[in-house]
Amino acid sequence: MRFRLAYNLVMFLLSVATISIAQAGVISVGQSQSDFRSVQEAIAAARNGDTIRVAPGTYIGQFIIDKSIVLEGISENGKKPILRGTGQGSIVIITADHCTIKGFVIEHCGNDLQAEDSGLLLKSNHNTIEDNELRDVLYGIYLLHSSHNALSRNNVHGRVELEVGSRGAGFHLWDSPDNLIEDNTVTETRDGLYIQSSHRNTIRRNRVTHLRYGLHYMSSDDNKFDDNVFAENIAGAAIMYSNRIEFHRNAFLHNRGFSSFGILFQDCDEMLAEDNYIVNNATGIFLEALRRSTFRRNVIAENDLALQVFSSSSNNVFTENNFIENLSPLQIVGRQANLKWGELERGNFWSDYDGYDLDGNGIGDVAHKVQNDFEYLEGNYPRLRLYLSSPAAQALATAEKTFPVLKGSNESDNAPLTKAVPMRFQLHQQAPEKQTQVTLALISLAMFGGAIATIWKGQRR
Repeated sequence: MRFRLAYNLVMFLLSVATISIAQAGVISVGQSQSDFRSVQEAIAAARNGDTIRVAPGTYIGQFIIDKSIVLEGISENGKKPILRGTGQGSIVIITADHCTIKGFVIEHCGNDLQAEDSGLLLKSNHNTIEDNELRDVLYGIYLLHSSHNALSRNNVHGRVELEVGSRGAGFHLWDSPDNLIEDNTVTETRDGLYIQSSHRNTIRRNRVTHLRYGLHYMSSDDNKFDDNVFAENIAGAAIMYSNRIEFHRNAFLHNRGFSSFGILFQDCDEMLAEDNYIVNNATGIFLEALRRSTFRRNVIAENDLALQVFSSSSNNVFTENNFIENLSPLQIVGRQANLKWGELERGNFWSDYDGYDLDGNGIGDVAHKVQNDFEYLEGNYPRLRLYLSSPAAQALATAEKTFPVLKGSNESDNAPLTKAVPMRFQLHQQAPEKQTQVTLALISLAMFGGAIATIWKGQRR
């Protein structure tokens, strides 16, 4: 009896699926022999499961998708169909689940930040948004209470004529968990990706340039963030009030401006940053109230200040990182940083390490003092930064090594590495600017030169 009931249920589901497939149709828009001239009319006539194929041309209006359909732009001679808004509200609004939007230029939405005026506004789940170009938009793609969506290969370009603070984000997530955002490019918006109260998202292989914050997290936990490039912004990433975010193989390059940094952490717990490039920023990594986090195998190079650490941070580990040619390695704000410089008897590589390795095990026999006394004073008296590279600062550092009389920082790497840690991927292929490529080439040369110098020192001894 149970077998018979199960069999009947399976056959019923198969019949429903067959009917749905049979009913799914293809509707054409925009050509002489098309079913419709208007995209809105095609959407109104469509049924769940239908595909609407839109020919090149400009289609004006607001497009509300309240059925589970595929809306596909057909490219001809490199030209995509254009969905052009009226300048009020959002252009494409999706309220149905299981929709696909691909192959369009989406442009000219409204200008009201409070109303979430967007190129594409998602209010549903399990959608696919891919291969679209969004331009002249306030927000690019806005996810509102929207989960399990895939957003891939979209290009978002904001409104250059607006002040940065008057623009929206390229991708804005509000209470939207479990989404995949990959292979997109964002430029000239306020933030590249703004993520608020949105957990368990995966963000990978995106390129974000020329805006305020490349990545901005607020109260979002358990996100994974891999293989992204943030370059030429005011700040690379600002991570606030979030926990258990993982960073792998990202690049934060040449982020400069007033109060700029590669990555900022504020009031966060249990972060993991591995195999990232943090290069040529005003401040490489900013830590305030960051706790129980690990930084491993990162390149932190050519920053004005490598690390700025507030004493509110605690139990953070730096191990097997490459600190190369930073103007200043560390600034502590407060009495102490409570940092751990290494684990499993392996510290970090420092390009300015002047110790020795007599037994040739790759670990320096003399501890490396991370912060000289002038830099300690600078952390508590910021105006002294003007004299950071002066002969007086260098003399103070040398004198302190010989005659330690000042009460400075106790931060030291007791197991400094004498050879740079090999990185697991090459970044120069991803770098968006020629200047970045030159910087990375110099870093590679510095890492190689450090290894040669270490060998030469050992041979002399």
